[in-house]
Amino acid sequence: MAIKYHTEDCNYRLAARRKVREWLHTVAQEEGYRIEEINYIFCSARHLLDMNRQFLGHDYFTDIITFDYSELGEGFVAGDIFIDVETVADNARLYGATRREEMLRVVVHGLLHLCGQKDKTPRANRQMHRKEDKYLALYKSMFQE
Repeated sequence: MAIKYHTEDCNYRLAARRKVREWLHTVAQEEGYRIEEINYIFCSARHLLDMNRQFLGHDYFTDIITFDYSELGEGFVAGDIFIDVETVADNARLYGATRREEMLRVVVHGLLHLCGQKDKTPRANRQMHRKEDKYLALYKSMFQE
């Protein structure tokens, strides 16, 4: 039940990593899953753009790409979650959030994808945002932030 953090083509360190691990395990549990292994890879905008082109055939910047290696029927989640720290910082400014809050939103967004939450339709996207908000509030209540 490991959550690991890595960097690729950038210098970034997620603050309060132990708290984030605890929170993510709680989120997975509330969604009906257990974490088998998740790798969070923080990277540059260029690196994620290259991955978006190579693996998904998309020619645009994005803040996150999630690779799901789990078999959802088994109740466990596993995967690699690549997060572009530059785009997350830009989005924080755009949405009036702190960088920390926006990063936590994207971190939980990736986990929610592994738990089966979609976001490609307007309805699914609204549901994803509601869950992100719910779990950000949970983080704040767990750690009095």
